[in-house]
Amino acid sequence: MFTGIVQDVGRVLSREGRGGDLRLTIGCEQLDLSGAHVGDSVCVQGCCLTAIELEGKTFAVDVSRETLALTTLGDLVPGTPVNLEPALRAGDPLGGHLVYGHIDGVARVTDVESEARSQRLTIAAPAALARYLAPKGSVAVDGVSLTINSVEGASFGVNIIPHTQRATTLGQLAVGARVNLEVDPIARYIHRLMLPYTEFHTSVP
Repeated sequence: MFTGIVQDVGRVLSREGRGGDLRLTIGCEQLDLSGAHVGDSVCVQGCCLTAIELEGKTFAVDVSRETLALTTLGDLVPGTPVNLEPALRAGDPLGGHLVYGHIDGVARVTDVESEARSQRLTIAAPAALARYLAPKGSVAVDGVSLTINSVEGASFGVNIIPHTQRATTLGQLAVGARVNLEVDPIARYIHRLMLPYTEFHTSVP
């Protein structure tokens, strides 16, 4: 589990196809890997992945066909910057919101505007995710915890403050960019828990 507070922007060092899936080697600058172990989870562009090799300031991950099909990780090439966050440990501050690293869908940036010192992004989510988007609710975009400022259908707006522009990849987004989207897991569970009641209620004359 993660918080959506990015701790480093790393870079893809290599990409290797392996029998239909992918192995990525990623280099980091600020992320402390000294206490990391093979098998630890790390959030890469919002996706929970397992470190399968560790050496100095680099680590390698395997990306399955399922993850390639449902996220933007298949677009990564050497040199691409990626948001990084280690797994949350008991007692760590929860500065963002609970993030599982399980991507719900790929969204697309439809507008980028300057708003004072911030950037205002409008992002179009898959229609099936619209029910989970609420003004002042939380969402993770490429692994970054953000507050939703506005919602219109399946599109929502977020503000990227100067710190977030510098400390994550979101400041580099342009219109047309594809981003990994994870909705608030609490909203997802509430929807699921309401389904039996809704089905029963609508079936009663």
